[in-house]
Amino acid sequence: MALAKIVFASMTGNTEEIADIVADKLKELGLEVDVDECTTVDAEDFLEADVAIIATYTYGDGELPDEMMDFYEDLSGLDLSGKFYGVVGSGDTFYDEFCKAVDDFDAVFAAIGAEKASENVKVDLSAEDEDIKNLERFAEEVAAKVQ
Repeated sequence: MALAKIVFASMTGNTEEIADIVADKLKELGLEVDVDECTTVDAEDFLEADVAIIATYTYGDGELPDEMMDFYEDLSGLDLSGKFYGVVGSGDTFYDEFCKAVDDFDAVFAAIGAEKASENVKVDLSAEDEDIKNLERFAEEVAAKVQ
């Protein structure tokens, strides 16, 4: 059974909810899923997974969350060739750099050799009905790549 590892950072609970939506759908589709908060795991843990997924929020004007900085830096030093990845996250359209942290993680995964399993999903604040559909479609595309 393929293993999907989801690592998240959440200040308000919105991004944790996004991670849980993706995790629940992946489990429903037959994948083994580990979900962890970013300060409790190491980037190297992605080496044991078939799919690496980041769920992050964007802080202020396009900044990575402070609690994700070390994970982000460690991730950039890995080789994830042969692995799939996906990035989802929340932000606030009030800011010019909406969900920039999602794009930043996407660029790192591409640079370290991982193959994109689905297009990024960006959620304005908390997940509404349309966002949930997009997150579930994301999970379906990820599952299709690894099964």
